[in-house]
Amino acid sequence: MPAASSIPAVLARIRADRGARQTAGERCEMCAEPIAAEHQHVVDVDIRQLMCVCRGCYLLFTDTAAQLRYRAVPDRYLTFPDFAMDRRAWEVLQIPVGLAFFFRNSSLGRTVAFYPGPAGATESELDLRSWNDIRAADPRVDCLAVDTEALLVRAPDTGAPRAYLVPIDACYEFVGRLRMLWHGFDGGQDAHDYVDRFFGLLDERARVVPRT
Repeated sequence: MPAASSIPAVLARIRADRGARQTAGERCEMCAEPIAAEHQHVVDVDIRQLMCVCRGCYLLFTDTAAQLRYRAVPDRYLTFPDFAMDRRAWEVLQIPVGLAFFFRNSSLGRTVAFYPGPAGATESELDLRSWNDIRAADPRVDCLAVDTEALLVRAPDTGAPRAYLVPIDACYEFVGRLRMLWHGFDGGQDAHDYVDRFFGLLDERARVVPRT
């Protein structure tokens, strides 16, 4: 995560309460240098784990073309209006809630899907044929950086699903926060309110990429 002076607004505002509770003395997981409460991440591709790092270590892994064990998580936010997914296409994916994020897992060589719930991020058995149909209909899906960016989709009870490109660490933090708020079968009002706030912030922060 970027330093507080440059962190994207959507994360700064969502994480404000969490940052206030963090203890001093957090360190880079690569070089052990002290880092701020708001810092950046890299993905350890081999074990599918996020690592908290200093700016110097982060910059070592920003080359997306390099074959490295670690990949720096970008900080871009995009929104895809008129996304090529309708309610029927969403239902074919058989995701039990109206939220999911999709990303390309380089170790598996395919796209994987996770959805939030009381246990945190739960992997879905993604229908790859249906997913490939979506990719063919909307090439914006393929602009995701492998391992480090995700397509976050919200499918409301009425209307078409909405899609956003977000950093993978933002997805996991979003799902983790949602898990802490979750009550009952459908999450409860606190969880619903949090989802509305989060997507409201995404709408403010994300750059629009029109469908061509």
